Amino acid sequence: VLSEESAEQHAREVRGDWREFWLIDPLDGTKEFINRNGEFTVNVALIRDHRPVLGIVGAPVLGLTYYGAEGLGAFRVRGGQAPERIQVRAAADPLIVVGSRSHRGDSLDAVLAKLGPHDMRPMGSSLKFCLVAEGSADFSPRLGPTMEWDTAAAQAVVEAAGGAVTTLDGQPLRYNERDTLLNPHFLAVGDARREWHRLF
Repeated sequence: VLSEESAEQHAREVRGDWREFWLIDPLDGTKEFINRNGEFTVNVALIRDHRPVLGIVGAPVLGLTYYGAEGLGAFRVRGGQAPERIQVRAAADPLIVVGSRSHRGDSLDAVLAKLGPHDMRPMGSSLKFCLVAEGSADFSPRLGPTMEWDTAAAQAVVEAAGGAVTTLDGQPLRYNERDTLLNPHFLAVGDARREWHRLF
């Protein structure tokens, strides 16, 4: 198990040979938690051969849980209701972009200026990915620092729903391959046929 709290596991010499492990973030969206807006999540992912193959994203205050797995598909659970299958949507103008409520910067504004007609929706934590996965948004760029435990579970949900999470040059976001656990900048997208990386 690797998480922000398990500092003794962060060293590359400890985790470097792991082919399969759980990657956990017990509280993603600290500012949202402090601000009491409900937009924080609990994230649990199974990493296999550097890829998230199963992910669960829970938003306890909102009564929402998203989960997805390779070969299974992606689902949303509202309260105590039965799971609903979710999938990404084909991109259509105006695009719906979901961005960080707490970490928006000039670099994101520069990308949005190139995007053309769009609606921008602020959202906290890994819920941004989940809006893409359920077809409520098309595109979620992250051009600021995140850690691997911030993204893995929601990436599994997006990919199981038919979308993609990639670096700015279009390569899939991968895990436990480098000395650092800091992610490169990345995009979560619904319609993977569109050449989103050309914006960068």
